[in-house]
Amino acid sequence: MERETPSLNYKDAMGCYPVFTCNDWSQLRTDIDSLRPDLVSIVLVTDPFGSFQQEDLIDSFDDVKQFKEHLVTDLAQYPTELPNGSTKRNLTKALANLEITVCPEPDNYLDEWTDLYAELCVRHEITGIRSFSRTAFKSLFDVPGLTMLRASHQGTTVGLHLWFTCGNVAYGHLGTTNQLGNRFMASYALYWFAIRFFRGQVNWLDLGSAPGDQSPAGSGLLDFKKRWATGSRPVYLCSRILDQNKYNSLVQSNRPPQSTYFPAYRSGELL
Repeated sequence: MERETPSLNYKDAMGCYPVFTCNDWSQLRTDIDSLRPDLVSIVLVTDPFGSFQQEDLIDSFDDVKQFKEHLVTDLAQYPTELPNGSTKRNLTKALANLEITVCPEPDNYLDEWTDLYAELCVRHEITGIRSFSRTAFKSLFDVPGLTMLRASHQGTTVGLHLWFTCGNVAYGHLGTTNQLGNRFMASYALYWFAIRFFRGQVNWLDLGSAPGDQSPAGSGLLDFKKRWATGSRPVYLCSRILDQNKYNSLVQSNRPPQSTYFPAYRSGELL
């Protein structure tokens, strides 16, 4: 995806959110080489289920480093009975109070989803590219492979989860619950439903990771996802400067703070 740079009217590129995938990773360098005349830089995060060798990445980018661990669920291994301990208690509460269904026409819930997600952004101070607009979500709902799961209490939506199916994997894309949903532990019921719903359709679930640098502040979400995971897979942050002169000009123009963020001229956007 092309985007305007913070200054100088250039453009750079990033992989689609949250992970980049392609059919033939061995040919990725050829595609990126063709971008060189037009773009300053490119950065992307690899699909945890991508069929690549690290040599493919190293050949295509200036820098390749392990970024995060995505929690994944092997549906053939995950137990069919209710989990034990606090997970079972919370899940039992959720199932007693909520109805979980698949939304056959996600477009009918666009407004509800947008409102729920806006509430999530306020609650967790989500800004920038991850805050998403209603227009962005409307386009997202047209992407093939989308499954929307709905948690409702007495007919009122209290939580929605979005999944995308590609090949043998269902990717947990985004999810949000409101205060009532949190009270009734809606996320427990939504994940439990997803495991049962996708079993037989795909082999794996990608539960993703947590936003940010996986510091202790994000450990709550990771701990929750671990309840449903059978393992993890790495994703890699891959970056390449396509036009060194333009890149240097942008860095000088934006005077970014000392940071390992790539591209460096965008590090100030995180402040």
